[in-house]
Amino acid sequence: MSLREALNIPSSQITDEAVYRDRRRLLAAFALSPALGLSGCAEAEAPPPPKAAPPSPEQIKAGFRTEEVQTSYADVTSYNNFYEFGTNKGDPSAADKTLRTSPWTVAVGGACAKPGKLSLEDLIKGLTPQERVYRLRCVEGWSMVIPWLGVPLADVLKRFEPTAKAKYVAFTTLADRKQMPGIAYPSINWPYREGLRIDEAMHPLTLLATGLYGKPLPQQNGAPLRLVVPWKYGFKSIKSIIAISFVEHRPLTSWNDLQSNEYGFFSNVNPAVDHPRWSQKTERRIAGTGSKLFADRIPTRLFNGYGEQVSSLYAGMNLRTWF
Repeated sequence: MSLREALNIPSSQITDEAVYRDRRRLLAAFALSPALGLSGCAEAEAPPPPKAAPPSPEQIKAGFRTEEVQTSYADVTSYNNFYEFGTNKGDPSAADKTLRTSPWTVAVGGACAKPGKLSLEDLIKGLTPQERVYRLRCVEGWSMVIPWLGVPLADVLKRFEPTAKAKYVAFTTLADRKQMPGIAYPSINWPYREGLRIDEAMHPLTLLATGLYGKPLPQQNGAPLRLVVPWKYGFKSIKSIIAISFVEHRPLTSWNDLQSNEYGFFSNVNPAVDHPRWSQKTERRIAGTGSKLFADRIPTRLFNGYGEQVSSLYAGMNLRTWF
């Protein structure tokens, strides 16, 4: 009798771990095969959304916390995707602590009136850190609840006075082979890049995180500065940011560049739009204590449960086309 039969666990609840593990190498192999048909998301700019009523301040504030059971600090810091430090979930936390986080500078430029290269301290100077307890939903089908510490991204971006040409915000991760041994493996086109539409970047829920559980971010969680966009799949929350740029056209993003029919630019959490190779209808919630692999599955919610706060950003858009 197989282990699966012995445990009597439906295959839908356990295949995700095996399928997703080391998915970048899988995708690199797929890239060698004939190109698959791509959606409009990979070929054109999304239309600007129609004007829709924004959420109220009360609705926004309601999204800053959740009473759901928080994932333990041990799990948050030991079960990670950060392939710059290894491709298995435990690799980033087990890696030597080679990342030099001080001093740390961030270059901000592009379509803005006041570009500059600032230390991390100057970048967030005068802004009061806030704790936000957000759900994190990985595209692989697992999720956590994490108390982040950080500052609203909008408060930082406004200081650089973006111009009317700033339609998107592009982000870049450090790529230093001496500090990040995983860079030696061409699993993606380094450095890691991500991007948001300007209204997404300016949304009150979008956070520049510098810590979690009241402590500075560990190396494996994207020290010393990472993005947190709670209504999107976790890979949109880029780690160890060294550059931010205001741009007019949709920027290149790493996963969309690697396999655009599987990883759309927007990547909003959506149980109605499956990944081509697995369902997105449910997720393994890693919370409290217990096995990460066999954690309970729960239904996935549109926009990861933040629809009240962010649905107006996508009014009128076809979320299957612009996934």
